[in-house]
Amino acid sequence: MGNRLVQIKVSTRHGQLSEASQKKIAGKAEKLSRIFDRLTAIEVIVDLTDEALPRVDLKVAAEHKHDFVAHDQSENLMASVDEVVHKLEQQLRKYKEKVQERHRGSEPRRRETKAEE
Repeated sequence: MGNRLVQIKVSTRHGQLSEASQKKIAGKAEKLSRIFDRLTAIEVIVDLTDEALPRVDLKVAAEHKHDFVAHDQSENLMASVDEVVHKLEQQLRKYKEKVQERHRGSEPRRRETKAEE
């Protein structure tokens, strides 16, 4: 599988983020690809409608699966970014575990079928 390139997009509504902040947010979001290597796109949307309480939305697209989504809103932008990344990590781990369990569970059935033949 190797290192896949995941498209990471950081966008802002109702305001602007510095280039440094955008890179820092993209770096944090990129860590998600270490948990689940079949990610195709990561999108971070920072809504600054209320600058005192910025809202962060994180969408992750994975192969063979609908999007994973997380939201957070707090006084600290980077704390919100950390929280949505954490929420997505949990979703991805749970999904990965479910997929692995499904594959492990099908192995004995294949052996039984071959043994019956």
